Amino acid sequence: MDVEALGDLALHLIFAKLSPKDSAIAACVSRKFRSSASEDSLWEKFCHRDLGLTDPIDHLGNPVPSFKESYQEWRRAFGMYPWPLVERVKRCWDRIENWLRHNYPEALVTLREGASEADIEDLENALKVKLPLPTRILYRFHNGQDLKGRYVDSVRGFPFGLIGGYTFYEQTVNVYLLPLRQVITETKSIIQELGFSRRSKFIVVASSSTLVHKVFFLNCASGQLFVGTANLREDGEMIPCVPSALINSVHEYNTDQQQDAMLLWLEEHVRRLENGIIKLRETNNIRSISLFPEEPPFCSVATTNGVRVRASAIFIPEFTDLLDSGGNYQFSYSIRMSLQPEGCIMNGMTFSSCQLHLRHWIIRANDYVVSRVNGEAVIGKYPLLQPGEKEFVYESCSSLHSSMGSIEGSFTFVPGSLTYQKGSPFEVQVARFPLQVPTYIF
Repeated sequence: MDVEALGDLALHLIFAKLSPKDSAIAACVSRKFRSSASEDSLWEKFCHRDLGLTDPIDHLGNPVPSFKESYQEWRRAFGMYPWPLVERVKRCWDRIENWLRHNYPEALVTLREGASEADIEDLENALKVKLPLPTRILYRFHNGQDLKGRYVDSVRGFPFGLIGGYTFYEQTVNVYLLPLRQVITETKSIIQELGFSRRSKFIVVASSSTLVHKVFFLNCASGQLFVGTANLREDGEMIPCVPSALINSVHEYNTDQQQDAMLLWLEEHVRRLENGIIKLRETNNIRSISLFPEEPPFCSVATTNGVRVRASAIFIPEFTDLLDSGGNYQFSYSIRMSLQPEGCIMNGMTFSSCQLHLRHWIIRANDYVVSRVNGEAVIGKYPLLQPGEKEFVYESCSSLHSSMGSIEGSFTFVPGSLTYQKGSPFEVQVARFPLQVPTYIF
């Protein structure tokens, strides 16, 4: 069949099924092919399919005259990297930006512009490392976060950390991504403080902006990400944050299967954000990402007599002491309780409020009961629940000599209030929720 005899529409459909590279090659065959391969509607499809672009822009966000030029600019900017990896990293950042744009715009503006190749080379020369390919490209899109602004203080730190955190026992953790210049200074400072070898390939890529010393290290040789434990300063003890079996070809150019821990970590984090597994929490009119799970199976939900209790826990690596005999794993748990709109219902009677009096916990390690806790109040408070009010939230902490366990129990409430009790006390169930060291640690 004479392909030259095909109409323009047929040729356009054929070229649309080719890759941009094959389209460029086909354009060299004839003038007609060159004309079809130059149509901007074709390159609009390529830009949208490969890069998720809806407007012709370069990699810095600047407008360009056509989608074809846009695609060429992107290829020139990232031509030194495997193209499928560039596409994957861009999809990851697009998902993060999209979630922030619709849910957390105050954090979106903290993302810095992408680093240049010269910036990355400066870091590699300063720290004598070679960044894994996925991490290099991640920094080309966004060079960490900018902590400037009135929201930074010595206690609460920087609340807009992309990774987020938690609060318990007056301890606040909020993790952000470090820009390259801070990676250099923090790595030099911490590596020297910890007494690591000068040949160490660890660099600091994320940390808590608060007084709590939570630090994430990327091993540039293996591509694995680690977080420090309570023994970090004394023994340099760390825990891997991503399943090692998933890390692959972090320094190889001749494959499209590269994935290091930084890319896997961020992809898993945005998956949890998108699926509502973790959400925003507001404290003192400032929002931040809370790492306490909000959905089953890691968050339990139970409703008793109109009182709804949600409970979940997270692993706290920075307070975990693995050098302790048998290991001393630290977990923080979050309890959220509220009264349903219909109020407190007891024996067919409805009450407009109820108040917590007692608590009872059963703590297990590997399905064996290791502790039973009975006492008054929660963190010294006796919450009074009323319909329509926000959840009463409190966090506490528990330790296990095991990497896996659970907590369950109950609260004793009284209808009305402790001062004006209107009925008999009743037990409110707290359904069992897990304590376990996860495969991904944030």
